[in-house]
Amino acid sequence: MPIPPAAARPESASRPVPSRLVVTPARPLVSPGPVPAARPAAPRPVPAARPDRAAAPHSSPLFAVAGGQLVAAPRSAPGSGRAGRRPSSNPYLRLLATPGARAFTAGNLIARLPMGMFSVSAVIMIAGSRGSYALAGAVTATGLAATAVVAPFTARLVDRFGQARVAVPATALAVLGSLALVLCVHYDAPAWTLFAAYAATATTPNTGGMSRARWAHLHRGDPAALHTANSFEQAADELCFMLGPVLAATLCGALFPEAGTLVGAVLLMSGVLVFAAQRATEPPVTSRTSTVASPLRTPGMPALLAVFLATGAVFGALEVVSIAHAGGAILALQAAGSCVAGLVYGSLRPARNVRLRLLLCLAAMTALMSLPLLAAVGSASLPVLAACLLVAGAATAPTMVTGMTLVQRSTRPEQLNEGMTLAVTALLGGIAAGAATGGWLVEHAGTAAGYAAPMAAAALALVIAGAGTAVRRGSRAG
Repeated sequence: MPIPPAAARPESASRPVPSRLVVTPARPLVSPGPVPAARPAAPRPVPAARPDRAAAPHSSPLFAVAGGQLVAAPRSAPGSGRAGRRPSSNPYLRLLATPGARAFTAGNLIARLPMGMFSVSAVIMIAGSRGSYALAGAVTATGLAATAVVAPFTARLVDRFGQARVAVPATALAVLGSLALVLCVHYDAPAWTLFAAYAATATTPNTGGMSRARWAHLHRGDPAALHTANSFEQAADELCFMLGPVLAATLCGALFPEAGTLVGAVLLMSGVLVFAAQRATEPPVTSRTSTVASPLRTPGMPALLAVFLATGAVFGALEVVSIAHAGGAILALQAAGSCVAGLVYGSLRPARNVRLRLLLCLAAMTALMSLPLLAAVGSASLPVLAACLLVAGAATAPTMVTGMTLVQRSTRPEQLNEGMTLAVTALLGGIAAGAATGGWLVEHAGTAAGYAAPMAAAALALVIAGAGTAVRRGSRAG
C-alpha cells in the first residue's frame, strides 16, 4: 500500500508526537513510491529534571531498543536490595547464615542432648529397680567400653558411605538397644540382659563429629570461620552435657524411672533424622582407589590422642571429686564456665600456630585447676569453691577447640569422621580412668586431696603436648 503524501494525511497524523518517549522500529519501512523529504524538526528544549527525581536516580528505569523491541531495565545493580546488606559483625551470626547451617545444627542439637541423658537415666532406672548402684555402674561402664570399640568403626563407615546412609540405621540399632534395656528392667530380666542391651547402644553415631565434618567441608580454606565453628560445637557439647543430666533426673523423678531413657531415645532418633535429611551440606564421599592407612598412623596423631586421654582424665576426676565433696549440682557451674569461655574464644581471632596455642591452653588449664584444690584444702566455703569451679571451667573449652582443630588438620579429608571419633574415644577413656582415680583418692585420702587428680592430669596433658611438639620440631630439623 503506497504511503500518501504529507498534504493528504489526515489531521491526526500531523499532530506532534509527545516528547517523553519516541519508539522507532528497528527495521525501516520500505515504500514502492516516492516519499517526500521530511522537514527538519526544530530542536525542542529539554525540560529540566525535577529535584525529586534527581534525588532518587534508582527509581527510574533505563530504556533501550534491542531486536526491534523496547527493553526496560532497573538502574539499581543486582544485589543492592537485601542481599547487599553489610554482613553481621557477630561471627556466630555469620556462621549460622551459611546456607543449610541452621537446619543441620537444629537436628544435631536435638540428637546431641540425649548424650547427657542416657547414663544418668540408666543409673536411676537400674538402681531403682534392682537396688544396686554397683550393678548400675557396671552396666554403664560396659556401654562406655563398647562405645570405645564400636564408635571408630561406625565413623569409618560414615566416611566411606556417607553420613545419611550410615547414621540413620546405626541410630535405629542404638534406639532398639535403649528400648530393650527398658523392657529388661521393667520385666525383671536376668542381669546379663542389661549388659547386652546397653552394649547395643554403642552404635550411636558421633553426631558432634559429623557436624564438625560439615563445618570443615563448608568452610574449607577459611581458618577463622572453622575456628568459630569448632568453638560453637564445643559450647553446644557443654550445654548438652549440662542440661542432659538435669532433664533426665527430672523426667525419671516426676514421671517414672524409664521416662528418661524413653524420651532420650525419641530425641536421638528424631534429631538424627532431621540432621541426615540435610543432604545439601553433607560432605561428599571420596572414592578410595586403594587401602588408606588408619589415622592412628598419621604423624603426630598418637601424641594428640594421648593429650585427649589426659584431658578426659581431668573431666572424669573433677566430676567424681566434686560430687563427693559438694553434690552434683555444683558441676553445672564448671560446665557453664566452659560454655561461656568457648563462645568468647570462638569470637576471637586465633593465632596461626595451633600447636603453640594448644600448649598455652593446657598451661592455663593446669593453672586454673589448682584453684579448686586450694579452695578445698583451705576449707573454703561452698560459694568460694563454686566460684573456683566456674573459673576453672574457662580453660577446658578452648583446649578442646584447639585440640579438635589439630585433629582436623592432621586427618585426611576422607577420614575426618574417623579421626574425630578417635579423639572422642580417647576422651571417653580418659574420663573413665579419671573417674576411677578420683574415686580412689576420695575413698583413701579425702575429697580435698582428690582435687589434686584433675590438676595432675592437666599437667600430664601439658607435658605430652610439649614432648610431641619437641619431637615434631626435631624431625623437621633432621
